[in-house]
Amino acid sequence: MNTQVKIAGNDPGLLGLGSVLVGSLPATLLTAEAPDRYTVEAVFTRKTDRDEVTAIQGSQTRAYLSANGFPTVELHVADRRLEIANTNLEELRDGLGAVLATLLAEISAGLQAERMIAAHRYQDASDREQQRAASVAALADSVTFVRRPVETPSDDDARIADWFDEGGAVRM
Repeated sequence: MNTQVKIAGNDPGLLGLGSVLVGSLPATLLTAEAPDRYTVEAVFTRKTDRDEVTAIQGSQTRAYLSANGFPTVELHVADRRLEIANTNLEELRDGLGAVLATLLAEISAGLQAERMIAAHRYQDASDREQQRAASVAALADSVTFVRRPVETPSDDDARIADWFDEGGAVRM
């Protein structure tokens, strides 16, 4: 029995980001009215799965971003896009982009490793069960329902006579 690990999308490679969706940026960028911080949308390199989305939007990600100098940045997954809130293009260019790339690769690799371990455990359990079932079948096959020959009880006097004839006793 072979077990396959299902990974979202056609490519089981690590999750990453491709490009920024320019159309989603504020129209006032590079003007006097431009906001300091805004939401930047980036496109994933492949479709995310449920576990990846949960990890990206989880508290460990927030702690990771804070530990790497980006405590106000928030992430949200929307279909094939990552919404990066409370940031700007300069911050992404100057380090946040690399932090996000590392984060996504770690999340993806960690989930793939967990799935591989689970698949191996499942396969091992399946192999053990098949071996156990084969052993039970072999044991069951070894059982026979054949009648054994019945020994007729011998007469005690005949047995005593045989004993005397063999020289095991002295007659008086």
